[in-house]
Amino acid sequence: MNYDSMSSDQIVLAIETADNVFRRWKKIPLEERVEMIKSIGKALRDKTEEYAILLTKEMGKLKAEAEGEILKCAWLCDYYAENAQNFLAPEVIDTEYSKSYVAYQPLGVILGIMPWNYPFWQSFRFAVPALLAGNTVLLKPAPNVPQSGIALEYIFSEAFERKGVFQTILAEVEDIPSIINHPMVSGVSLTGSNKAGSAVASQAGTAIKKCLLELGGSDPFIVLEDADLDKAVDMGFASRMINCGQTCISAKRFILHEKIADRFINGLKRKIDSLTQGDPADPQTSISVMARKDLAEALQIQVDNSVTMGANILHNGGHLDKKSNYFHPMILGNVKKGMPAYEEELFGPVFTVFMVKSEKEAIDIANDSIYGLGASVWSEDQVAAESIALELEVGAVAINDMVKSDPRLPFGGVNQSGFGRELALEGMREFVNIKSVVLK
Repeated sequence: MNYDSMSSDQIVLAIETADNVFRRWKKIPLEERVEMIKSIGKALRDKTEEYAILLTKEMGKLKAEAEGEILKCAWLCDYYAENAQNFLAPEVIDTEYSKSYVAYQPLGVILGIMPWNYPFWQSFRFAVPALLAGNTVLLKPAPNVPQSGIALEYIFSEAFERKGVFQTILAEVEDIPSIINHPMVSGVSLTGSNKAGSAVASQAGTAIKKCLLELGGSDPFIVLEDADLDKAVDMGFASRMINCGQTCISAKRFILHEKIADRFINGLKRKIDSLTQGDPADPQTSISVMARKDLAEALQIQVDNSVTMGANILHNGGHLDKKSNYFHPMILGNVKKGMPAYEEELFGPVFTVFMVKSEKEAIDIANDSIYGLGASVWSEDQVAAESIALELEVGAVAINDMVKSDPRLPFGGVNQSGFGRELALEGMREFVNIKSVVLK
């Protein structure tokens, strides 16, 4: 089904509606907003399968993974419903004044530009804290997941029993600058590519508006000599393959101590060979397709260019059927500086492996990236692993586990992976006016 983009007049009307509703929404007691968010969590649990099928049909996600995405959104609703009162409560500061405190007040209309790989989760983690803080929200979904965007507006509107608090706008990329520049829009949050992030940050900076960017990642997965190898293989494979490799925080660069590298790679090969391709709605299917054919084509070009420059194919795969979205997982070795596989994010099921002789070499390779989103470190020596974790230039490190976003922990990156934080207390306070108040 085709969905037409909104006209400029329709977009302006949505902005004006959001601003008008904001004047009333921010005055609704937080306790009432909390109850509304709780009801959304319940609705998601009641309709998990319905929304999961929508995700599977719209972008090819395995049904089990889609169900997990919906339930994670429900968890996020529960978490913020439980903690919003504390996160937004005025903070008393001890000073020489008779009274001094910090108040957290909403900014206004917040634009969320969200991607296609997790249409529900990434929209929820942006919208729920912003709405609880008293803002109103405009969601611009990716063009290939319009039905998810429309479903999200319905979910929120039903819970709030009012229109305009959460609106989905089906807009073109060309419309975004004028939306950001509109005087009634107070901030923008983007999850997407570096190119999109640069453009949005430039627009927001020109308009002097708050901006949060969650961009790409090329997460290192460091496996030391003393690691639990079976568990590391299992979790590394799961991290790289979730959502058919189309995840910003999936493990992408496997940095292996030379003494265990061959065993680790052979473990990956066995797991790749055990995958079952098929209908993503079929529970027996263990690998799905990429979201669009052009994404598979672009990934193949990155691989081909890297091989031309000297990378080795350790396990063959790729975009074998040019008519489909399917990309068979593959492993690349001998990846060197200057190659796309070294310098760029490979957003799909390609494992790049590096062999190192020492912890220092592992850290140097891990940090030799324009990105800085997440990282994993695998070692039975907790002290050594934590020491390495603190040396890594990323926003999150998981020791003996895969990196996962968690409502209880701030999420975001450094360098070209963006700035600002979502989730936890920090996410709740991204789109508020942090106001100091003193009484003499």
